[in-house]
Amino acid sequence: MSTKDYLEKDYYKTLGVAKGASADEIKKSYRKLARKYHPDANEGDPKAEGRFKEISEAYSVLSDDKRRKEYDEARTLYGSGVRMPGSGSAGGSYNFDLGDLFGSSSGSAGGRLGDLLGGVFGTRGGGTTGTGQARPRRGADVETETTLSFSAAIDGATVSLRLTGEGPCKVCRGTGAKAGTVPRVCPTCEGTGQGSRNLGSFAFSEPCKTCRGRGLVVDDPCTECSGSGRAMSTRTIQARIPAGVADGQRIKLPGKGAPGERGGPPGDLYVRVHVEPHPHGTFSRSGANLTITVPVTFAEAALGAEIKVPSHGGMPVSLRIPAGTPNGRTFRVRGKGVRRKDGTSGDMLVTVNVQVPQDLNDKARDALESFRDATTGPDPRTELLKNANG
Repeated sequence: MSTKDYLEKDYYKTLGVAKGASADEIKKSYRKLARKYHPDANEGDPKAEGRFKEISEAYSVLSDDKRRKEYDEARTLYGSGVRMPGSGSAGGSYNFDLGDLFGSSSGSAGGRLGDLLGGVFGTRGGGTTGTGQARPRRGADVETETTLSFSAAIDGATVSLRLTGEGPCKVCRGTGAKAGTVPRVCPTCEGTGQGSRNLGSFAFSEPCKTCRGRGLVVDDPCTECSGSGRAMSTRTIQARIPAGVADGQRIKLPGKGAPGERGGPPGDLYVRVHVEPHPHGTFSRSGANLTITVPVTFAEAALGAEIKVPSHGGMPVSLRIPAGTPNGRTFRVRGKGVRRKDGTSGDMLVTVNVQVPQDLNDKARDALESFRDATTGPDPRTELLKNANG
């Protein structure tokens, strides 16, 4: 009987008792039904014979405390006739054979529930393929760091990363065995690399303690890796850091991590990026915006002017300063910032810093005195002094 058939049968309904029925109630109901449908009392009636077999099957499970507990737990977890959404039946669902989940059918075991609950209903422990061989194992993820210049972080760069980590031993080529010898199949797990731990009605798979999950036992170990088949190695890779990366950002490079085992895929590489300040302090960053402070003369701020402002990696841009611009005012130049992931660019924020002349010749002094006399008015600090004194 398949697992699907086992779970779909309602033995309580077959015997006509409630799920919480006592052992005496189950026995009493069984005896009553058995007398009614016994083949001797219904000679030549195939339906009665089939009914008697159903009653006997139900009683054999429910009368045994251990089997009844397993049956109840299984039906609680997986239900009667598991249904999955999006199927081709009229109701939008289809019956799903639990035998596929528990590994009773052929095919790959990747992702099957039997890999987790290896001992339920007598299935093999997890971590193996449908043929009982040890699964390929994905390589470990690796983390490293790199430092970029301010310009390289904005424009993107290809960097060389020197990585040190575990990989297949070059001496034994990952077998773990000394030259001229080969490993043997682990007698405990029979090459699966997995054992199981019984927890009452369930058995959870875990790495075999004899071979530590490899599925192989090395009698004469390699002197380089001590039989593990893994050794520390150094490799250099070229990694592309995308444009616009920020200081402290973590970049994921799929498939650039540690090599897998038994043909498994490699892990991923995570690169923590550190960005140096602009060498002359000309530019800074605020998210996707570049910031820059530009000096302007007193006359330019007072009278207005068109000035040239440097841009990153390009020609200077023209910026119109209106008359009467105060010190510290910020202007926005669209599209001259840092490139974003979606392909758009931030802006350049230009803050003006009005320069006060330090050395004045006679002509300049006379001109400023004339300007002062011409603009004499109320003391601009009157309101400030008034508020300060309450």
